[in-house]
Amino acid sequence: MILLASKIIWCVGVVCWFVIRHPHARRSRRTSKARIVGRGLERSLLTISTTGLGIVPALFVFSDILKFADYPIQFWQPWLGLLVFAFALWMFRKTHAQLGRNWSVTLEVRVGHSLITDGVYAHVRHPMYTAFWLWALAQAILLPNWIAGLAGILGFGTLYLFRVGREEAMLLEAFGDEYRDYMRRTGRVIPRL
Repeated sequence: MILLASKIIWCVGVVCWFVIRHPHARRSRRTSKARIVGRGLERSLLTISTTGLGIVPALFVFSDILKFADYPIQFWQPWLGLLVFAFALWMFRKTHAQLGRNWSVTLEVRVGHSLITDGVYAHVRHPMYTAFWLWALAQAILLPNWIAGLAGILGFGTLYLFRVGREEAMLLEAFGDEYRDYMRRTGRVIPRL
């Protein structure tokens, strides 16, 4: 019963993730782009991240194919996983709302792009990445399987490792000293103390 609860929480979290993102993705396709960075690499990184946060855990949730890597679930895992996933979804929703037309799924600068530095962006430069890290952590807590549980950390971690530096370079090019000042005031994914 505890395992079923964890699987349901993971499924509901993923569905909520897509419900939050869908209207922004539709609007993003209609927004003019001034600059696009590394489209081929971006597709590869998004595929790796989607595999770790979606495909591999879905194999665990909906089949027995990864059963060999299971470990016993503890009674607290669904509750802690729910809290972490709920915070990830809250952060994800806030970042999309605050970015508005500036948001895109890949590295792009929009026509009329503005630098957002308030709300959750007042403390962290990349709170959407923070939300993805929290999703990966929630997945590791919720899914008691060494492969499916950790696949999100590996999948999203790969995207993060190969993207965040290029994204910051793109933003430095677009916003110059304004972005440099913003970098000094904020942490990348965790608020500075």
